[in-house]
Amino acid sequence: MAGRILILDDEVKMAALLARSLERSGYEAKAVSEPSQALAELKASRFDVLLTDLRMPGMDGLEILLRAKQIDPGIEVILMTAYASVETTREAMKRGAVDYLEKPISAEEDLKPLLERLLGGSPDREDKQAATRPSPVPARDAAAAAMQHGLGIECASPAMQAVYRKALKVAKSSASVLLRGESGTGKEVMADLVQSNSPRADKPYLKINCGALPENLLESELFGHVKGSFTGATADREGLFSAADGGTLLLDEVGEVTPALQVKLLRVLQQGELQRVGESVTRRVDVRVIAATNRPLEKMIESGEFRQDLYYRLNVVPLELPPLRQRREDLQALINHFLHRFAAGAAMRFTPAALEAINNYAWPGNIRELENAIEHAVVLADGTTIDVADLPVAVQDYAANGIRVAANPAAAVGDASLEEIEINCLMQALEKTGGNRTRAARILNITRRTLGYRLRKYGLEEEVNRRFSTHDED
Repeated sequence: MAGRILILDDEVKMAALLARSLERSGYEAKAVSEPSQALAELKASRFDVLLTDLRMPGMDGLEILLRAKQIDPGIEVILMTAYASVETTREAMKRGAVDYLEKPISAEEDLKPLLERLLGGSPDREDKQAATRPSPVPARDAAAAAMQHGLGIECASPAMQAVYRKALKVAKSSASVLLRGESGTGKEVMADLVQSNSPRADKPYLKINCGALPENLLESELFGHVKGSFTGATADREGLFSAADGGTLLLDEVGEVTPALQVKLLRVLQQGELQRVGESVTRRVDVRVIAATNRPLEKMIESGEFRQDLYYRLNVVPLELPPLRQRREDLQALINHFLHRFAAGAAMRFTPAALEAINNYAWPGNIRELENAIEHAVVLADGTTIDVADLPVAVQDYAANGIRVAANPAAAVGDASLEEIEINCLMQALEKTGGNRTRAARILNITRRTLGYRLRKYGLEEEVNRRFSTHDED
């Protein structure tokens, strides 16, 4: 039976989009916009998972979490937030949250894999193992099937074909793989391809986003802990490396791992040994590591943020995924694929002007941004024809002005996604300061490091460096 998901977000359209996407995947999802509505729903019927925003007027997500657990102690609670912090994460975990997702959220890449892990597999599959990893590709069809892996389309661009061929070669070994590329280029899809074509395809395949947890929680997730090793450690826990023994572990956003934790990662890669938090016993594991990042690790090595020896251990075989703007040959196939998925059988089509706008846009968020844009357009379109006005604000602005950023960020909010709004704010602040990141961060009331992270996350680093000549601090 499909899992029942309750979504609480005062961004009504965001909640509706997530619910619609989950329903297409076989879940039973209900979206509400008021905390009182959510509590009433929880009292009236049983839900498996509550997905709640953190910041809402009247009652915040932490309070909702506490009350939801009082109503139904067995419910799993996931927080959504654009304002993640160590303190918030720690408090959420103490109150019983199972995880949190940082906005903007992709239903396909962020939410659905998490729900599959929580609820024991995809709702439309009975085989739990099949739900957690892609089906192996027969060797004789590997070359053709690789270009359809994950998205169900054949890639025409020479750049992607070269990446697929290299991925299939490295898949046959147990060598570490480092996936590089901008945010949204499909690094996790490529990791799935490598794993499903490897000798470890029938072994455990686990994934973790290293940037989603503070250092102490990440260490516990990776290596496990023993009872009493820290506040809240009420029982022994097996870490992901132990759980993946014999199989594969994907370390997403590996560039966010702190130097102290990098030492422990290096030990596992070099010697196959680890120690759980609070334990002196050394345990041996055999795990293939696939790492992914959009950060400039070479520059981080120079600044002392990333260990050079760990870099070499991870970078045995590098796979560089090109951004969408460098693989325009694949754009039309991707458009058709996402339109078919989100239209749910309806014969929807784009007007020539809408297609021109999509083709001319720079897509800083790459495939993920394109996917969200097509879903956005399908939801807002009247009838079966999608016009420019149905596209996200960022694409409309680019079509009208030849720039990605709207002239007035406040006016751009309307039907814009959180990602589009944030990109607008980031770029407007940089425009106002002539590219000075320190002053731009002050305007946005964030740290300079957070500003840099956001630019990398949305694939804007290269464009900002090209557009502005001043990037230094005051």
